[in-house]
Amino acid sequence: MTVTIVGSQLGDEGKGGIVDVYGDVVDVVVRYQGGDNAGHTVVYEGDEYKLSLVPSGAVRGKIGILGNGCVVNPKTLFEEIDTLKERGLSPDVRVAERAHAILPYHRVLDGLEEDVKSDDNLAAGTTGRGIGPTYEDKAGRRGIRIGDLLDAEVLRERLEYVVPQKRALVEDVYNLEIGEDVDADAFDIETLFETYRGFGDRIEREGMAVNCGDFLGRRLDAGDEIMFEGAQGTSIDIDHGIYPYVTSSNPTAGGAAVGTGVGPTVIGQGEVVGIVKAYLSRVGTGPLPTELGSVDGQTPADGGRPDESELATYIRDEGGEYGTVTGRPRRVGWLDMPMLRHAARANGFTGLAINHLDVLAGMDEVKVGHSYTLDGDELLTMPPTTEQWGECEAEFRTFDGWPDVEWSDVAETGYDVLPENAKTYLEYISEELATPIYAVGVGPGREETVIVESPF
Repeated sequence: MTVTIVGSQLGDEGKGGIVDVYGDVVDVVVRYQGGDNAGHTVVYEGDEYKLSLVPSGAVRGKIGILGNGCVVNPKTLFEEIDTLKERGLSPDVRVAERAHAILPYHRVLDGLEEDVKSDDNLAAGTTGRGIGPTYEDKAGRRGIRIGDLLDAEVLRERLEYVVPQKRALVEDVYNLEIGEDVDADAFDIETLFETYRGFGDRIEREGMAVNCGDFLGRRLDAGDEIMFEGAQGTSIDIDHGIYPYVTSSNPTAGGAAVGTGVGPTVIGQGEVVGIVKAYLSRVGTGPLPTELGSVDGQTPADGGRPDESELATYIRDEGGEYGTVTGRPRRVGWLDMPMLRHAARANGFTGLAINHLDVLAGMDEVKVGHSYTLDGDELLTMPPTTEQWGECEAEFRTFDGWPDVEWSDVAETGYDVLPENAKTYLEYISEELATPIYAVGVGPGREETVIVESPF
């Protein structure tokens, strides 16, 4: 069967940890979109593994696949694999030949475009790793795929077509000098050819390239358990998120089908687990109706709640709310139920995993944005445009807080020994989304998760 792990908010919900928790019975873990902007963290027996591209099942020794919906920086991939090997792991990572490769010019152009957008307050908070420009080339039919790296003649042909266009973009649109203002090697056909043929040689030598849909179909026919791992979250999905403050792919469950070659009926017959952070966090600009405090350069001028900056700092520090990839401080806020209702509908959740419950422990009260008010009307879900969302006022419900307890003991004993007020909070979320709770994260480690039910 299949289980799809989806972020229900704005990313950083703790998806990698849940993949690891349920990964003991999994045979294959598949990333179906995104690139090395993901930033998944797995903690086991005190050891922390920060993964940006390798699927989170690597810590359990599972086969990991980067599906055709991913964009792959081979340099990052091999550095990450080699680092895991140095730490005693044996990552078995395959890459779809249909996945697109990130090249150095994508990273250069990503930074240039984000700088321009920041002048107009349209910056999406990208990691500058070339994700968006690579997806643009994919849609524009000028991309270079992993399969192209395996064929010298095809790779050269692709480079000779696209690199002059990139040079013209830098020189004629951005009015910059290649070699003086930007790295010349990033726009040199011969340098790129030699480097990326080298990557292709290693991919071929280590047997990493796969026809993803065919590979997974054969594994499913053989009775394997497959887990699809999404990156980022529903509200930064390019189609269903807060456009233009979004990623360039589809983190929603539908992306698992198009991003791997497994049919939607197969995905739909499996489980779709929505990963929820017990509060809200976000890196990047744009509205955030339940935001506490503010973050310079990210919170809009008329947004946030500056008078609650002390509470925001407390949550940020307790939850480690700093980007895994970038180290940037994340904006934080109370849980946003209209956002979760939107995610539940868009993904078809069959279960929930609610993380970081321990971060909110010790507070006298915990709030939830239960609904919005827009032009005098109550909204229970997100409006279709980001401009409308920015005009929404959050309407809060207040819950009594719960004590800080020995969370490892709670995880070992089970759901019933959670503090009563914490269970009231969790059950409210479950009832509002009409979806059962499968797991509750009460700490960063694998052993600090209250497992209520397995999706397998």
